[in-house]
Amino acid sequence: MGVRHAFPLATINAAVLACGVLVAASIGPGTPEALAPTDPAKAHPAVSAEPADAVASAIPSAAPAADPSPAPPHAVRTPVPARRAAPVTRTVSRTGWGPYARVGPVTLHFPGSVVEVVGLHQSGHDGAQPQQPVEGGTRIGLMDSRKRDTNAAGAADIVVDPSHELRSPVTGTVLRAGTYTLYCDYVDQYLVVEPAARPGWEVKLLHFQGLAVGKGDRVQAGVTVVGSGARTLPFTSQVDEHTVAPHWPHVHVEVVDPSVPDRPSGGGCD
Repeated sequence: MGVRHAFPLATINAAVLACGVLVAASIGPGTPEALAPTDPAKAHPAVSAEPADAVASAIPSAAPAADPSPAPPHAVRTPVPARRAAPVTRTVSRTGWGPYARVGPVTLHFPGSVVEVVGLHQSGHDGAQPQQPVEGGTRIGLMDSRKRDTNAAGAADIVVDPSHELRSPVTGTVLRAGTYTLYCDYVDQYLVVEPAARPGWEVKLLHFQGLAVGKGDRVQAGVTVVGSGARTLPFTSQVDEHTVAPHWPHVHVEVVDPSVPDRPSGGGCD
């Protein structure tokens, strides 16, 4: 299935998307750069390389065409060896649950301990605040435009190891959590936390499973387990262009100022 571009989330009062396009190098403080599609043949600096979950099988060479003329005496036909696909490595960073971005007084931590890439993109909510990457070894940058006039870095799609637990990206109090219907068809889970550093704002986490906290719970960034792992979505996301196949799932993180009126974006479920 192709990339889906509309994402009404009435249950959590936000409309967000599935993902966009990334840079092949880590960036520090400053304006986020654009991310280029991943080239499996090139290694990325400041990260560790791990084998991908699958390697392409050998490609047999074509059979030689029949030669109607007799071979000269003592002629030897040397077989052409089969060509094998080069092994593919997955380039990841081990985050230690540390910070990946700041939004005003709010510090956002990686929700996963092993991350392949972070793609920043336009949120569907007008109140989404721009995320400023912090210096580190993880690849992070801007995705392609979503053709809307919200901030280009208002949300992040963080590609994580699906076998690892998820922890809270921020310190604060859970405002609401539960399930909603993604794209009118798919069950997904969400978490909304009011950050202690900026009461009144909302930090949202989407696309995960095994919800482990509820309304009123106090959570600590990089410490409190909030889910058993990222959810594998049943369709292709743009961020997959910047990861190694088989593609890992991603979680969505954004910080919203709900005092900013959110314009209707359409695409509601019939």
